[in-house]
Amino acid sequence: MSRLRFGIFLAPIHAPGQNPTLALQRDLELIEHLDALGYDEAWIGEHHSAGSELIGSPEIFIAAAAERTRHIKLGTGVTSIAYHNPLWVADRMVMLDHLTRGRVMLGCGPGSLPTDSSMIGLTPTDTRELLEEHLDIILRLLRGESVTAQTRTHSLVDARLQLRPYSDPCFEVAVAAVASPTGPRLAGRHGTGMLSVGATLTRAGFDALARHWDVVEERAAHHGLPAPDRSKWRLTGLVHVAETREQAYRDVEYGIEHWFTYFSRVAAFPQMAVGEHADVRGMIDFINEAGIGAIGTVEDAKAQVRRLVDQSGGFGTFLFSGHEWASPQASRRSYELIAQYVFPEFQGQAESTLAAGDRARERRASLAQSQLDAVEHMTKRYQRDLDDIGHPAARDDEGVYR
Repeated sequence: MSRLRFGIFLAPIHAPGQNPTLALQRDLELIEHLDALGYDEAWIGEHHSAGSELIGSPEIFIAAAAERTRHIKLGTGVTSIAYHNPLWVADRMVMLDHLTRGRVMLGCGPGSLPTDSSMIGLTPTDTRELLEEHLDIILRLLRGESVTAQTRTHSLVDARLQLRPYSDPCFEVAVAAVASPTGPRLAGRHGTGMLSVGATLTRAGFDALARHWDVVEERAAHHGLPAPDRSKWRLTGLVHVAETREQAYRDVEYGIEHWFTYFSRVAAFPQMAVGEHADVRGMIDFINEAGIGAIGTVEDAKAQVRRLVDQSGGFGTFLFSGHEWASPQASRRSYELIAQYVFPEFQGQAESTLAAGDRARERRASLAQSQLDAVEHMTKRYQRDLDDIGHPAARDDEGVYR
């Protein structure tokens, strides 16, 4: 199996009423932690309302995170390009590409919160249509073209970028997919990657995984493009693990209720609706029994990732949804356990060490005897050497070497 990459999709989600400065600092420290653990990617969201998803500019956050990290790639997850002049979106991303020395990725979407778009006079239908228009312009600009275009929100006249990307020929671009076919259609049409944001949050979303990629392939073929590369497909999912299942359950008592309340009563985002549940244990059971996530041990996390690989037919990156179900300390430990025990299972590193242990175990008895035989052989050889020179002090009274 090819190496599966791992990362985080960080909206982020913080309970309102707390210190936002500390919450943002905590997000930066988490990215540092993931970088040290060997996570491949971190995608940062853009939101402007509803009180929980606090990052208004993923580009600014990425600039700060890039200075604190060395290896992890950093993406906008996503830039709500319907809200912005497409020229400035492309221009800012090219600058970030240079500042990060090629560690940046552009995730594009229409904007998920109607409370965001309503403040600038746009409906959800508007934002989806603008996504299509603006993405086309952004990709043309990134290819070095001059663009003259009129969208319902912006006018471009002989617009072009003054810098070429640092990445050759360009950094990766991905389109978000939640419920509608908009994301898969655009990914197929333009040959971009795809971010399946709500892939595991509902049974319908889980069941539609393979069909999402079918749409990508159909659109690519329609536009005469090569077959899409599944390694550019990223799935997000809900996971929290601890050393024991009981500990994981106790951990999520910290914040899972706010997460459920946010998506069921606050955010006007019905594609992410999770329903009403009587208590925390009911929320945990819903996550585990509906198959939309895993709260438990590393074995539960492995099983969830395997289910997604099987259901989808294969993808390139699994992104853990940043949810703050647990305290910062327990969350960091969860990411550590995942890196230590889940990564190797899907990156070709577990089999080799396990097989090496099995081979050694099977041959232990005979090899251990050969070690003893070698010691005995060398002891006798030394005995002969001493005997040859007639060394009387080599033995004690019973003829045993000191």
